[in-house]
Amino acid sequence: MALYELPKLPYAYDGLEPFIDAQTVEIHYTKHHKTYLNNLLATLEGYEKLAKGKSIEMLLSDLKQIPDAIREKLIKFGGGYANHNMYWFILSPNGGGEPSGKLLKSINDKFGNFTNFRTELGKAAKSVFGSGYGFLVLDNANKELEVMTTKNQDTPYSFNKTPLIIIDVWEHAYYLGYQNRRADYVDQFFNILNWDEIEHRYDEAMNK
Repeated sequence: MALYELPKLPYAYDGLEPFIDAQTVEIHYTKHHKTYLNNLLATLEGYEKLAKGKSIEMLLSDLKQIPDAIREKLIKFGGGYANHNMYWFILSPNGGGEPSGKLLKSINDKFGNFTNFRTELGKAAKSVFGSGYGFLVLDNANKELEVMTTKNQDTPYSFNKTPLIIIDVWEHAYYLGYQNRRADYVDQFFNILNWDEIEHRYDEAMNK
């Protein structure tokens, strides 16, 4: 059995339409996501004991434990694998709207209101130069929400932060449907957010 596997997509390829088209989802999942997994497994050949019994998030949370010989590859390929594992599951064909309960209260406390939060996260994602991500994260040290961006396949796990929302702004995530209109893709992204999953991630992170 492989150390890590490709998680099953939680909806059909066309499940996110009209916001993300079926061809984009299929290529993104079966080509890009799977390639990150394959390259991660190749990187860990000979280092199986390092990863045995540990999630990819655990490995990325403590980069000092990673041997110099594979650290950069693990950041790149492990980060790509972890980011995509999260990406599919915080989206839903029945998504959109707003969160509720403790997460909504935290958003209001931090950003003033949900509209301000949406604007700030969207602005961050649109501002990434080149390839990367916009995130809503929970800082594990002070348990406060924060908007941040990462380049390439860096992850918040490596900065002691737990990601709650991830907006993929690599061109392959949107170019077939939106061409160069990244801003339109980011604006539409909020219509498919799976708030049940995001709230679950928030509750888990708060209780660690």
